[in-house]
Amino acid sequence: MTDSPALSAPTPGLFIAFEGGDGAGKSTQAALLAQALSDAGRTVLRTREPGGTPVGEKLRSLVLDHGQGEIDARTEALIFAAARAAHASQVIAPAVARGDIVISDRYADSSIAYQGVGRGLGTSAIETLNDWATGSLWPDLTVLLDVSPAAGRERRTAGDAAEDRMESEPDGFHTAIRAAFLDRAAATPERYLVLPADGDIATLASSIAARVTALVAGLSDQDRP
Repeated sequence: MTDSPALSAPTPGLFIAFEGGDGAGKSTQAALLAQALSDAGRTVLRTREPGGTPVGEKLRSLVLDHGQGEIDARTEALIFAAARAAHASQVIAPAVARGDIVISDRYADSSIAYQGVGRGLGTSAIETLNDWATGSLWPDLTVLLDVSPAAGRERRTAGDAAEDRMESEPDGFHTAIRAAFLDRAAATPERYLVLPADGDIATLASSIAARVTALVAGLSDQDRP
């Protein structure tokens, strides 16, 4: 009786996060990247934050909808972290483990920028909180679409669209958020792809796809004996 052949390990997955100010076009570029990867034969999971799980979607409504009463800064940070904990353990980690490419519209950098800087809670405290909440699960690449507060608001309110609770904060808040994202990317540039959000949509998509394709090729190289 011969031994059964060993099962080959799945092709390693990837975790890509899209970040940037409100109105940067993250959802558009995430969708285009997902389509390009699917066309190339990869299994892709698109998700968003806060959300991605049933409890995460409920928490999303709680923290973003108007009319929920006062939500102080610490409570806000903990709500986002709770939603992210469920998202990381129930969705992102299992998908990456089975070889999928996960594309998330926002992740922990948003909390570091919005609550750490925008709400004044401190970047170190919020990074530590989210590292614990996610079991130290961080993206392989973060695509940062840089948008000015004025341009972001113009995009968000086009066609009389209503802004959510975070979006409706004054421009000074969004200016601080923008600086926080850029500072974080500058500190560890190898983990980020920073692009101007006002660039041509197709050109942006091509640049993003090229960077992710290189990451996928690197994973394939690691698989070779």
